[in-house]
Amino acid sequence: MTFATLTKYTCATILGIFFVNVGIAHFTDTSWFEPIVPELLGDPTFWVLLTGILEIGLGIGLVVPQLRKYSGLFMAFFLVLIYWANFNMWANDIPLDGKTFADFWHVMRLIAQVLMITVALWVGGWLTSRQKFA
Repeated sequence: MTFATLTKYTCATILGIFFVNVGIAHFTDTSWFEPIVPELLGDPTFWVLLTGILEIGLGIGLVVPQLRKYSGLFMAFFLVLIYWANFNMWANDIPLDGKTFADFWHVMRLIAQVLMITVALWVGGWLTSRQKFA
């Protein structure tokens, strides 16, 4: 196994396990996630549980090599879509556990979101180096 392959496998496993853990948290601490669900979507509990299921499934998909390609792509789409909740928290200064966050932390969250999207696409094989043409 090459170093690059080992690195991809390790990153896929770490990101996958992270997503499984966050997905489980959507079921064990549903009320923590509910405040940031945009009101336009309606019942926040439904959305928290649905995203929890998706996070668990996508996390498992990244860990299982046969599912990694499409799990990486769907995780990237998922991360773009759910950023709406994080942006809602930022734009409306919504507190979590009674605390609001400074803009710096919201920017850091956005950077983390972009990094997770990039890693998901990379481990899924969607980001490749350019082919050289003669």
